[in-house]
Amino acid sequence: MSQFDDFVKNTMPKIKKLSALAGESTLIDDTFYEKFDVKRGLRDINGTGVLAGLTDISDVVAFEQNPDGSFKHADDGKRIPARGKLRYRGIDIDDVVNGFTADSRFGFEEVAYLLLFGALPNKRELADFNAILSGFRMLPVSFVRDVIMKSPSQDMMNGLARSVLYLYSYDNNADDISLPNVLRQCLQLIAQFPMISVYSYKAHTYYHRPSSLIIHKPDPKLSTAENILMMMRDDGVYTDTEARVLDLVLVLHAEHGGGNNSTFATHVLTSSGTDTYSVMAASLGSLKGPRHGGANIKVARMMDDLKMSVKDNRSDGAIRKYLSDVLDKKAFDKQGLIYGMGHAVYTVSDPRAEILRRSVEKLAKEKGMDDEYELYSRVERLAPEVIAEKRTIYKGVSANVDFFSGLVYTMLEIPPEMFTPAFATARIVGWSAHRIEELVNKGKIIRPNYKCVSTASEYVPLNKR
Repeated sequence: MSQFDDFVKNTMPKIKKLSALAGESTLIDDTFYEKFDVKRGLRDINGTGVLAGLTDISDVVAFEQNPDGSFKHADDGKRIPARGKLRYRGIDIDDVVNGFTADSRFGFEEVAYLLLFGALPNKRELADFNAILSGFRMLPVSFVRDVIMKSPSQDMMNGLARSVLYLYSYDNNADDISLPNVLRQCLQLIAQFPMISVYSYKAHTYYHRPSSLIIHKPDPKLSTAENILMMMRDDGVYTDTEARVLDLVLVLHAEHGGGNNSTFATHVLTSSGTDTYSVMAASLGSLKGPRHGGANIKVARMMDDLKMSVKDNRSDGAIRKYLSDVLDKKAFDKQGLIYGMGHAVYTVSDPRAEILRRSVEKLAKEKGMDDEYELYSRVERLAPEVIAEKRTIYKGVSANVDFFSGLVYTMLEIPPEMFTPAFATARIVGWSAHRIEELVNKGKIIRPNYKCVSTASEYVPLNKR
């Protein structure tokens, strides 16, 4: 134990007492939020976000709309819930997915082009774009040795954020926020994220587990999804079905409106005029959180706990009892949340979950994991019923994309430590599009208002306290 570690150990009792003081001094009376009409989480009671900006990149729809985009209302004045829709640059995600799957093509790169440049690429444009990404799939000389391999992080998201910040030092134009330079930086990071994530995981397992260190260089002929699987596996072998399912996950995770936590962080930091690397590191920090990108890990762990706690996984009654205990904070992590259920925006359904479910079933058959898929299907069916019995529901509750993405990653033999980095590998496309949008539209620095509820106090000199 170092001198610093020894100091921390001896100081922790005092810090615990101070933390109690800090907690008491910052606790705000819940009634104040209603009194001052504060939208906690920048959302109203039914989960709709406070309008804070405009975007042309994607649209998340959860209620019935009129042709002009306004919401339809029932006789009681409430908006009418509808099956969820996600549109990339105005195109329904179902149509996007059906388009590239019908041609047996990988779709992530095509979607990246669409989100960044506002239109679907033709064959030549897509080929040129793929060539640019392939050319950027390299890291600075000795970066793996000097950055990734030194002090590998216990959490891959921290390793990814650290590497992104380090890349600032290798960029001669790091602070140039002109559009061509920012686009170059974004394309470079989109291409490099898979490598940084996989190499960070390999370094972690090499140092902290009895594992050999096997690192594959990316293949310029392969898609992003294929490269991830090839680099992850020691033998570099994967099936076509595996690659296409992972590609689909990347497509569904690439973007989700300007109001999600990490994308909002992208807008906030970009509005300050800071550099691309700082923006992406902050967005990664947001995505790491279990309420955001880390939710699929929670789903996987909850399902593992269910399998250990419930003797008969085919019994609706037993599963219902477990889910009820989770809500009552008696089971799993005692937080009272059934992970993978419900969404901040969607009401009746999450379109990403519906698309992914179909591919999950196909992959489960190939992997011989039909029983696992059946268990997830049971939980998907029963959880909304249990939640409705125990909670006041202001809008619909259904499985979200995180519910199935964790299962997909498990079937693809991607370890839990890589779940959120895989999400980030896709979502950096959306972050990049929103960063460019914020820069082009030259908005003001984002600075919302916070109402201070403390009372005026007199300063007391030290010798009189």
